[in-house]
Amino acid sequence: MDLILWRHAEAHEAEDGEDDMARALTHRGERQAQRMSRWLDRQLPEGARIFCSPARRAEQTVMPMGRKYKIRDELSPQGSHEHLLELVQWPHGKNPVVVVAHQPFLGQTVAALLKLDAPDFPIRKGSVWWLRSRHKEDQIQTVLITVQTPEML
Repeated sequence: MDLILWRHAEAHEAEDGEDDMARALTHRGERQAQRMSRWLDRQLPEGARIFCSPARRAEQTVMPMGRKYKIRDELSPQGSHEHLLELVQWPHGKNPVVVVAHQPFLGQTVAALLKLDAPDFPIRKGSVWWLRSRHKEDQIQTVLITVQTPEML
């Protein structure tokens, strides 16, 4: 199974009293989302499933890809890596899954799957971490396929 974790692109800081879920992307964030969308669209097979946080900035990140996606409350900023892995059926899902969501739980997911001793593992805004599960010698292993940032594309 392939799991593609995509942190939302750069967003405006919340102003006093502004709902965190309503924060929009900055112009730089819009460019980041467009670059990463083009790259991902070329890499992903047609059968890939895409799940997105209900936060405006996450949805604005995934929209330029032009593919269907599902908004899932489990991916809101208060989400957890356990809920994310349950949602995508890791490691037994059949199709690649893209998850567009937030820190800190995206970093926690990477740390848990790669068995890193870093509970607050940082993931850059707009970047993608592509992980794959494989069976080897009766064990399930996680392999890091690639890490991409919008600036590298």
